[in-house]
Amino acid sequence: MNSNCHPFLAARDLLLAHRSDYATAVREFRWPQLDQFNWALDYFDAMAAGNQAPALWIVEEDGSEQCYSFAELAERSNRVANHLRELGVRRGERILLMLGNHIALWETMLAAFKLGAVVIPATALLTADDLRDRIERGGVRHLVVGSSHTDKFADQALGCTRICVGEAVSGWINHARAADYAGQFQADDVTKASDPLLLYFTSGTTSKPKMVLHSHQSYPVGHLSTMYWIGLQPGDLHLNISSPGWAKHAWSCLFAPWNAGACVFIHNTARFSAPALLAVLERYGITSLCAPPTVWRMLIQEDLAGCRERLRLRELVGAGEPLNPEIIEQIQQAWGLPLRDGFGQSETTALVGNTPGQPLKPGSMGRPLPGYSVCMLDPDGQPASEGEVALPLDPHPLGLMLGYEDSPEQTAEVMRNGFYRTGDTAAIDADGYITFVGRADDVFKASDYRISPFELESALIEHPAVMEVAVVPSPDPLRLAVPKAFLILAHDQPGSAELAEDILAFAREHLAPYKRVRRIEFVSELPKTISGKIRRVELRQMELQRRQGDSRGPQEHFEDDFPQLKG
Repeated sequence: MNSNCHPFLAARDLLLAHRSDYATAVREFRWPQLDQFNWALDYFDAMAAGNQAPALWIVEEDGSEQCYSFAELAERSNRVANHLRELGVRRGERILLMLGNHIALWETMLAAFKLGAVVIPATALLTADDLRDRIERGGVRHLVVGSSHTDKFADQALGCTRICVGEAVSGWINHARAADYAGQFQADDVTKASDPLLLYFTSGTTSKPKMVLHSHQSYPVGHLSTMYWIGLQPGDLHLNISSPGWAKHAWSCLFAPWNAGACVFIHNTARFSAPALLAVLERYGITSLCAPPTVWRMLIQEDLAGCRERLRLRELVGAGEPLNPEIIEQIQQAWGLPLRDGFGQSETTALVGNTPGQPLKPGSMGRPLPGYSVCMLDPDGQPASEGEVALPLDPHPLGLMLGYEDSPEQTAEVMRNGFYRTGDTAAIDADGYITFVGRADDVFKASDYRISPFELESALIEHPAVMEVAVVPSPDPLRLAVPKAFLILAHDQPGSAELAEDILAFAREHLAPYKRVRRIEFVSELPKTISGKIRRVELRQMELQRRQGDSRGPQEHFEDDFPQLKG
C-alpha cells in the first residue's frame, strides 16, 4: 500500500480495534498527519487490489440486483477516470453530479477523486433555478446527470461538458462510453491532502445556500469519526437511508463504510415503505442501519418484535434530527438493540455520538467522538454548561471544512476567536454527555431536509397578493415539521380559501418538493424587533402551542385541504 496511506491506516486500525472501548479510543486516537494523499488512489485502490469482497450491493424495487466487489469498483472507476480525462476534466475543475443510487454515482465519484477534480453533489429535487445558482457560483465546468433530468439544463451550462447516465440524450455524451477505456489509471500529478475534493451547497439563513468546501483529508479521513460512531467493521453490510446529493449520503454510503472495508447496501424504491424495508433487512442480512427519525417513526408502527429473531442487525443509528426518546425505547424493546443518536454538519464529519457498547442517556446525542474536542460557548464566548456547540481550532480538527468558498466573511465569523461555531445549541453534563437544545438561527428541518426560511419567503413574496411573509416550522406527526408561512396580504386582497389554494400552488411551482410550503395563515401583522426584524421565535412558539392543542385558526389553510395539491 502507498506509503502516503500508512498514517491513515494506523489511525483507522486503532479505531477498529477499540470499537467498544470509548475511553481508549478517545485517549489514543490522533488525526493522521498527511502531506500528499489521495483517498481514492492511495487507500481505496490499494485496499481493492485483488479484493473480491462485496463493496456495493444495489437492489431495485422489482427485486433485481447488482453486486460489485472492491476490485471491480477500482477498475470501473479507472475506466471512468480515463474517459473523463479525455473529455477534458482537469485537476481542480468542478463537476456537478446529479445521479440517483446507480453504479455510475460511485464510479464517477471515485474517478473524479483520482483526477483531482472537485465534485459538487446535487439532489434530483433541485429546480432549474437552484441548478443555475450552483453552476454559476460553483464555477461548474462539467455535468454528469441522469438522463431523466437533463431537461433541467436545457437553457444553461451550454459551455460545460455534458455527460448523461441512462438513455441517450441529444447533445449529451453517454456515460456508457467509459466501458471502452483502459481499466488501469495513472495520475498526472500528486494530490496534496489539503487540495479541494467536495463542494456542498447547504441552506443557511440567507437566500443563497452556503458553499462548504472540503479537502482530500477533511472528508475521507475525517469520516473515521463517522465510521467509529456507526460501529462499522470489515465485512459488514451497511444500509443508510439517505438520498444522493446530500452530505449524509457521502458520510454513510461512501466514506465511513469503505474506510472500514464494509459493503454499502442500497435499496432503491419509488416511495419509502416500512414493511418493504423490514423485508430487505431480513432477506439480505443487513448488519448496520442508519436512518433519519422520520423512518424510525414509521418503523415503530410495524410488528418489529415479530421479525427480531430473523434479523442480523448489530448497529442502529439515527441521523438528521434529534431522536425522540420514546422511539429509542420502542426499538430497544422490540429488537433488544440500542438506537444510537449522533450529531454533525455538512461543515464537519460526525462530531458527537453514542458509540457502540457505551451507556446511553435518554435524550442525549452522546459524547465527543475521537479526534474532536467539543465545548459549549455562552454569548460572551466563554465555556458553559449550555450554549453554542463549538470546536477549538487548536489543534485544528481535521474533519472541519476548509471554509465557505464564496464568503471569507462567513468563514471568519464561524471560526472567530479560536473556535469553530456550529450555530447549534446544546447542554453538556458532568459525564460529558451532550443534549441538543435547538438551532441558534432560524434554519429548521422538515422531513429530514434543512430548510432556510429566507429561501421560501423569497419565493412566496413574488406572488402578487403577498406583501410580507415569515416561514417557520409547523409540528407534524409524521414529518416532524413542515414549512408554514404567515402572510400579510396586499391591501386590496381579502384572505380566502381560493387565494390560499392559489398561493400554495404558486409555492409548489416555484420551490423544490422538499422546500414546499404546506400550510399558510393570513395575518394582519408579524411580531418584530425594534429594528424591524421579524421575530420568528414568537411565531414558532405560537405554532407549537396551537398544534399541541390541535386547533385551527379561522385564517389557517393546509395543503391537505386541497386534494388537487397533494403528492
